[in-house]
Amino acid sequence: MIVKKIFNDTETAFKLKTDSELNRAIFLFEMIDRPLLVKAGTALTNVALKINLPVETLIKKTIFNQFCGGVTEKDCMPTINKMYSKNLHSILDYSVEGKEKESEFEKAIERKTNIVKFVADKEAIPFAVFKPTGIGRFEIWQKVSANASLTLEEEEEWQRVKNRVNKICEAAYNNNVRLLADAEESWMQDAADVLMEEMMFKYNRERAIIYNTLQCYRWDRLQYLKDLHSRAKEQGFIVGAKIVRGAYLEKENARAAKMGYLSPICENKEATDVNYNGAVTYCLAHIEDISVFIGSHNEMSNYLALQIMEDKGIAKDDDRVWFSQLFGMSEHISYNLAEEGYNVAKLVPFGPVKEVVPYLIRRAEENTSVKGQTGRELALLYEERKRRGGEIMKSNRESELVS
Repeated sequence: MIVKKIFNDTETAFKLKTDSELNRAIFLFEMIDRPLLVKAGTALTNVALKINLPVETLIKKTIFNQFCGGVTEKDCMPTINKMYSKNLHSILDYSVEGKEKESEFEKAIERKTNIVKFVADKEAIPFAVFKPTGIGRFEIWQKVSANASLTLEEEEEWQRVKNRVNKICEAAYNNNVRLLADAEESWMQDAADVLMEEMMFKYNRERAIIYNTLQCYRWDRLQYLKDLHSRAKEQGFIVGAKIVRGAYLEKENARAAKMGYLSPICENKEATDVNYNGAVTYCLAHIEDISVFIGSHNEMSNYLALQIMEDKGIAKDDDRVWFSQLFGMSEHISYNLAEEGYNVAKLVPFGPVKEVVPYLIRRAEENTSVKGQTGRELALLYEERKRRGGEIMKSNRESELVS
């Protein structure tokens, strides 16, 4: 590869972390690196919260502060501004999950729409995000995805869901804020795909405002991307594609095995990597028609994108290409890309501590299941702590020489 290796620079990666924050990150990733400990900790946390044990302070000082920006939007702003001083953008994600009532969905869409308006005048926050199942019941998404017959009541419910989706997309369009729709499990995704394509058709006529997420651990997503691109060219809209590997692997395979259908998941990690890299390559090859959001903690996939951009003469700061990682993870990728002048955004979750716990548990479980990810995080954190120790020793020696 022609692109220079940039992800080993720990000084740039952890420049904003104090020594205590560095040590906290090391402690947490050491814990996450032990699957049995994660399972036990998850069970104990759920029980403790259920019986109202006073554990919120402990959660906030540890895993919450590592992976979340704060409780409210305003809480997150000092961290967001600090990251932006290093050319690193942010995406505010109100990460409250698992609601089931219509009144809760209405509150959720109101909150998401207000976030769009909140970030409209903030250069540090170029995107907003929402989760389709956060504004409608799982069951209705599943029934529509399966093309099942809906009762009159369900037809009305689905129309309300569509109205909510349009409300947030319209707010994004009116406020010139790009909007990412999170991916769902495969048995709910078809309905989301159709609806988000309708939103792209409506709002992506001049530039990509609405982005749908493609989980590339699904073996059918590359073909879906190509088909979507073909329809977009015919119908005159621009595709917004957020490319990720995927978040529901174990659940997808377990359901497929239980119900006796072919799993939608690639047979192994290598096949997923090929699928992911193929999707990124396809988007960058059709940059005139597709704006791409590369959500990846995989160094090789990021290097591949950089190489393609260089080969095709795509500017580092081309607004049609964004890179992203989660807050509290893969700092070596995020900060070094930002230092080099690429468009990079951290997804910054926030919300009441107790209500964000399901998100935090999912984060810990995903880190445990990704082979090598936590080990790489730890190796770089150890390296930075060692580097800082060396700097202190060097400074002390210089002081002794002067004196």
